[in-house]
Amino acid sequence: MPYFTYMLRCGDGSYFVGHGENLDADVAAHQAGAVPGYTKARQPVELVWSEDFATADNAQAVDRQIKGWSRAKKEALIRQDYGALSERARKMLLGKAKAARNLQSARDAAPGDLRKPIVILVRPQLGENIGKAARAMLNFGLTEMRLVAPRDGWPNPSAGPAASGADIVLEQAQVFETVADAVADCNHVYATTVRKRGVTKPVVTPAVAAEQIVSAPGRSAILFGPERSGLETEDVAIAHAILTVPINPQFGSLNLAQAVILVAYEWSKTGGGDAVSSPTEVELDPPAPMEELDGMFEQLCTMLEAKNYFFPEGRASMTRRTLRNLLTKPQWNSNEVRTFRGVLSTLAKDKRKPVE
Repeated sequence: MPYFTYMLRCGDGSYFVGHGENLDADVAAHQAGAVPGYTKARQPVELVWSEDFATADNAQAVDRQIKGWSRAKKEALIRQDYGALSERARKMLLGKAKAARNLQSARDAAPGDLRKPIVILVRPQLGENIGKAARAMLNFGLTEMRLVAPRDGWPNPSAGPAASGADIVLEQAQVFETVADAVADCNHVYATTVRKRGVTKPVVTPAVAAEQIVSAPGRSAILFGPERSGLETEDVAIAHAILTVPINPQFGSLNLAQAVILVAYEWSKTGGGDAVSSPTEVELDPPAPMEELDGMFEQLCTMLEAKNYFFPEGRASMTRRTLRNLLTKPQWNSNEVRTFRGVLSTLAKDKRKPVE
C-alpha cells in the first residue's frame, strides 16, 4: 500500500502539508472543510503537489521536513524546480520517490509465491559477486534480488558473465538507497552474519529460517552484507533475526555466493522450491543370482590354478575365500557378470592380435 505526502494551497495563499494512506479522500475532506484546524478556516483549498512513498514513516518524515521549509522552497517543490532546493532536500525527496517506484516495480516483477524469500545484497562491491549470487539463487529456484547502494552502480557489465545464464535474476534486480527502503514491504527480515553485533536478536540456522519462511504469512527477506566487512550493526538492527551457520571458528569466512547458495539450498529442501528437482532416478538392474556369481568365480579359479596362483597349498583356502568376498561385494548384475566372464574367456584363449 503506498503512502502519500501532499501540499495544499489555501485561500489565503498559505500552504498546508499533510500525509496519509488515501490521497483522494484526504484532499476531499480538506476541501469540504471536514478537517478541523488550519484548512477549515482557509477555504477554498486545492492540491498543488503530492508524492507517494513506500512506508508511512517515509511519508511522515517528508511531511515534517517540508513543513519546516520557507515559502520559496515549497513553491520550488511545486514547480518541480529541484535545482532550487538544497542538496539534502533533493536527495531526500528524489531518493524516497525512487525507492517507492523501485519497490512497486519489484512487487510487479516478483513471482506470486510469497514463500520465496527476497535476496538483498547490501552494498555489494564487485559485479562478479552479484552475478555469482544470482547464479546461486537460480540454482534453487529463487529469482528476486534487490541491491542496496552497489559500490560500482547498476547495471554492472561484470555481473552477466559471472551469472552463467541466470539473466532473469539480474534483469529483475531492483536498486535501493537504503536497507530500510529495500525491506519496506517485507514482514520477516533475516540478517546473515557470523559475528556478534551487540544487538539482541533470535539466532537461527539456514534450515530453521527456511522452515519459518515457508510457513509464516507475508514476505521474507534475507540480508547479505558487502564482501569485505559484512553487514553493519545498523543493518542487523533492522532485521527480526540473525541467520548464521555452524562454521569452523578458526576460519569463518564465506564469500558472497557461498553464503547465498547455503541459504537457498536449505530453503529448497523445505519443499518451497517447487522449481527444483533431483536428478532423474534410474532403475538399477537387480543383483545377479548366486548361480551366476558361482560360475564366474569357478571360471576365474580354474584359470588361476592353471597359472599356479594358489600357492602354497596351505593358503589356497584363504585365498579363495578372499577372492569370493572380493567378487560378491559389488553386487554385480547379470550383464556385468556376463561381461566379466567374457573378459576371462578372452584371457584364457591367450591369443595375441596379429601384427600387421
